[in-house]
Order: sequence, then C-alpha cells, then structure tokens
Amino acid sequence: MTGLSVGDPDPRDVMEKFRFEEQISRLDSANLLFLVARKFVEVDLHPDRVSNHEMGYVFEELIRKFSEQSNDTAGEHFTPREVIRLMVNLLFVEDDDVLHKPGIVRTMYDPACGTGGMLSVAEDYLAKLNSEARLQVYGQELNGETYAVCKADMLIKGQDADRIKFGNSFSEDGLPELKADYLISNPPFGVDWSKAEKAVRTEHETRGFGGRFGAGLPRKNDGSLLFLLHLLSKMKPVDQGGSRLAIVFNGSPLFTGGAESGESEIRKWIIENDWLEAIVALPDQMFYNTGISTYVWLVTNRKDPLRKGKVQLINGVEHFQKMKKSLGDKRKELSAEHIDEITRLYARFEPSADVKIFDNDDFGYNRITVERPLRLNFQASAVRIARLAEEGVWKALAASKKKGDAALKDIAEGEATRGEIIKVLSSLDATELYKSRPAFEKVLKVAAKARGVGIAAPVVKAILSALSERDETAEACEVNGMPEPDPELRDFENVPFKENIDAYMNREVLPHVPDAWVEKSKTKVGYEIPFTRHFYVYQPPRPLAAIEKDILDLEREIQGMLQGVME
Repeated sequence: MTGLSVGDPDPRDVMEKFRFEEQISRLDSANLLFLVARKFVEVDLHPDRVSNHEMGYVFEELIRKFSEQSNDTAGEHFTPREVIRLMVNLLFVEDDDVLHKPGIVRTMYDPACGTGGMLSVAEDYLAKLNSEARLQVYGQELNGETYAVCKADMLIKGQDADRIKFGNSFSEDGLPELKADYLISNPPFGVDWSKAEKAVRTEHETRGFGGRFGAGLPRKNDGSLLFLLHLLSKMKPVDQGGSRLAIVFNGSPLFTGGAESGESEIRKWIIENDWLEAIVALPDQMFYNTGISTYVWLVTNRKDPLRKGKVQLINGVEHFQKMKKSLGDKRKELSAEHIDEITRLYARFEPSADVKIFDNDDFGYNRITVERPLRLNFQASAVRIARLAEEGVWKALAASKKKGDAALKDIAEGEATRGEIIKVLSSLDATELYKSRPAFEKVLKVAAKARGVGIAAPVVKAILSALSERDETAEACEVNGMPEPDPELRDFENVPFKENIDAYMNREVLPHVPDAWVEKSKTKVGYEIPFTRHFYVYQPPRPLAAIEKDILDLEREIQGMLQGVME
C-alpha cells in the first residue's frame, strides 16, 4: 500500500474505494486476517483457471447474499449476464457489417456501470465477432466498492482505467464531453433522485434542451427516465454516425404519469423525434433481487429506413428456461437459443404472435375534458335557509378585522344585515321549487326590493349556493350565454391521436350523456406505451359444469377424509 501511495494513481484509487487498509486493520484487530488469507491461498483463482466472467459471478453472488442480510438493494449492483448478452446482441445486430471491418474502433458508455459487467460482455462479444476490432469503454458508478471492481477490471485488461469515473451521473457527470457509439445501462429500478434534485432541476430550468433534462422531469421517487435522458445526451449527432442505446427498465416508464406530466413529456420527446426503435419484454423472475417484469428499450437516432416512424414491441416473456437452482428471486434464465430467437424476432421486423409493429402516433393521445352543465333547483325552505350559516361569505358579514368599538360596530351592522336578508328569504314561498336559476334570482331580487334591502353580489352567490340542490331535470345554468360546467360531473377521456375527437364523442359519450361537450382549452397531449394490453389474449372462464365437477370431487374427498378420522 505504501508503494501504491506514491505510484500510479489508478491502483491507489481502487484500493481507497475498497477501503483496503481499513478492512485489513479490522480483520487484524479481530484476529481474522491470517484465517482469511489462508483460505484465499487454498483456492486457485489464477485467470487461467477462473475467467473474468466467473469471477464476476462470484462477486455478484457475494453481493447478493450480503445485500439480503443488510436489506440493501442488490439490483443496484449487477445484471444477469444473459440479459446483458441479449442487450449487446440487440445493440450490435444492426451494425454487423461495419463491426466486421478490420481495425474498427467503437466506443461504449454505461452511466451506472456497477462492476463493469455490461462493458465486459460487450468487449468479449466484439472480440469474438472481429478479433481486430476494438471497443473503448467508458462508465460511471456511484457505489465506491463496485466502482473499484470495475476500475480494477479495466486495469487488468489493459483498458484506460481513467475512463471509469466515480460519482453521481446526474449531479457530477464525469464525462461531460463524451459522445459514444453505443450506450447501455441497467439503472436501479425506482431510484429516488432527491439527492441530485438541486443540480438536475437547475439544469432543467436554466439550460432547457441545451442540457440533459430539457424534455421533462419525472417524479422524485423514480429517476429511471433521468438515466435515459442522460444517455440520450451522449448520443453522437447523425452526421457523425449516430448512436444506439439499450436500457433496462421496469414497467413504470412505459405508462407512469398522465398527459403533460414529466414522464409523458419525456416519452413524447423521444417518440416524436423518432428515436424509440423497439421494446422487448423480458420474462419475470430474471433478476436476483426482484421478480417483477422488466423491459429492454432500444433507442437510436439512426433508424434503418424501414423502421422510420415505427416502434417494434417484442413479447419475450415466454422465452426462458427454469433454473435448476434459484439465486435469490432469480428463477428463470435465457439460454443461448432464447437470446438468438429474440434477436431474430427483432431483426426480421415482421408482425407475429410475439411481435407487434406500431406507428409512432399509436402511442399518443389527447386527454380531453368532458363537461356537463350544472343543473340546480332552488327553494327557500327553512332547511335550505339554515344552510346559509355554513357559507363563508355569510359568516364574514358578521365579522370584523378591526379592534375595539369599531369591530363591535361592524359586527352589529353585519348581524342586522343578515337579519334583514333572512326576512327577505322567509317571505318567499317555502313550497315553491324553482328549476331555473334566472327565475329564482328574479324572484329574490323583487322580494329584496320590496323590503328595501340591498344584497351584495357575493352574498347573492352564497344564497344561491345554500338554497340550491343538483337536479338533472332542472334547466342548465349559464354564464355569459354559455352552459356552466358542473365540477362534480366533469370527466376525462384519452382519445388516440388517430381518432377524431368529435367522432369519439359521438360514439362513446353523447349516446349516454347528450348534453356533454369537450372543453377544448383544457385538452392535453400525452404519450404512453400500454405494452401488456397489446399482447393480451382473452382466456374464457372454465365451463360451469367443469367447476361444479371439481367442487363435487373435493366434497367427496373431504367426506372420505372425515370418515377415516371418525373410524
């Protein structure tokens, strides 16, 4: 360690992030250092015996076990290798011809690189594809120990370890000028980005689309889409060859957030720029710390002409094999055949049972506000008059912000005014039910004038509120000659871009509520990707006869068991 402190800064950085001296001191203090060292001596870990990938699996299994004990999120550390191989396949398949050229050099970046598994698999893939090709890898990692593993791996393989940066990719972008050919990541699912909020929000507000986060900001408890925005900022311009991107998400980024929310605006920006190429649904129970469904998004700014204006959805949920032994929550895996089959489905770009192809506009919708008129009846009954006491304006009549005698004077005058108004209301026919607001207002005005009582407009509004009740048979209330909307009857509908709003209303709404209308000034644009809905297959319920037979069989079985107990 002393030698490292004055030598190459990269090995020293690795040791510091591992907290190597601290760990040695702790083991020594507990009289465990010799025992641990002896165990390692007994195991042959030479690279000729244990490959880099196998060492990666060993490290990941240790992380999984210790994370379970400490309730940490193991999924923040690594991705199953076969998932990485699939992602790399999908990234490289479109560039197969180019990657076979002698001496070709390409760059790849992972902003949440963990131990460097994704970068390593990509390197190995390209080496097997073309031994003369070279992949320069870049990455950034927030966790100190996994960063150290990744950087150590780069040093061992002769890569430039300085391309691996430590820190938060959102608030401390370690490679601000980087533009890479390929971008790949499995960011933590549902990561809270509160710690980086100030930096992210400042960049969003001050730099807009000139920065990374101009399209929008997702809710703070899930920063998945921030990773995607960060990766998009690292794409090469099209005139420099463009870039391809693969990222793993859970289901949330597909549909979370309503029209014009941060998430919807991000999806809108990506789809309207024609960058979203494909989404692949993976089987559940693929990851070590969660059994939830996951999706690989493929994004590029250099789509093949055949894919222009299109998005391909691939349902890979049935392409798996059961593991002989579970690892945490991981009970399924992709075989080489499954990876090849999913890659072929992607490359063919043809509709099938597991492939759907959509226009970009198929994911857009107009969020319309459907209004219905306010319909009220009015009656000056004792019960309704008593409700005036609950109205804020009515209470304010007999209140004062002044002090002393001035306040007492205001309160007395207010009480007197309220008394006169009550007399006016009590003079009205308590049994008469008015189904027109203008008609009732006219009667109220005449009665007040007859008693010489002036009623201010805010108080009139309070009276109308207290003395009214909703009534579907009443005349629609109007404001400036237009129907007044009833907030309690307000509804919202998502109308696909490809459908005419008026036609939708005529078919879906007006047959049920003929007095409804669309408040066009409130229409919002949204984007969502309802992946599961597009692959849903209706399963009819079992016949009643079959269900009845099962119930009777169970009853007979239970009776037999009871009889055995009684005997």
